[in-house]
Amino acid sequence: MSLEHAILVSLMERAASGYELARRFDRSIGYFWNASHQQIYRTLKRMADVHWVDQQVVYQDDRPDKKVYRPSVDGRRALREWIAEPVSGANTRAILAVKLRGANYGDLDQLIEEFKRHREAATRQLAVYHEIEARDFPDHTSLTGTALHQHLVLRAGILEQQTFASWCAEVIDRLTEDANKLTAQPAESH
Repeated sequence: MSLEHAILVSLMERAASGYELARRFDRSIGYFWNASHQQIYRTLKRMADVHWVDQQVVYQDDRPDKKVYRPSVDGRRALREWIAEPVSGANTRAILAVKLRGANYGDLDQLIEEFKRHREAATRQLAVYHEIEARDFPDHTSLTGTALHQHLVLRAGILEQQTFASWCAEVIDRLTEDANKLTAQPAESH
């Protein structure tokens, strides 16, 4: 994931100046995707250069004028395409979290399928860890020394995969439930 996509998600929620966006990152998206204020300002400039954001200058009497950014048509298209891309490699959870935060701006069915893929991968990895635990640490309650340390590291992997699989399952259930509610609502009459 690039910082550009995290910024697009935030700007889709509400247009902002660079300063406002940086403060918003400090309080929300920044918990799972860190960026310094300088990185945000540099990235906004790049995004404006490639027409992913539109800028509006807001004139202020008692302060310097500020630029307010919002996603352009090209930026919204780029965000939709990115949300649909499969996630792999480093920072998978952070990327999925940003994609989930931007779910309204992409293809919800594709995002649900991506979470299913990650749930299945976590479940497979969890099975491998359980096999290792059963084979190498059958009586893990009496371990000491190096064996205890090794088992505790394995337990971290087990708990991590359990939590990730559980989160993916919750996301799938809730997004599916939400999509069903939306399709069940009667169309507005005009």
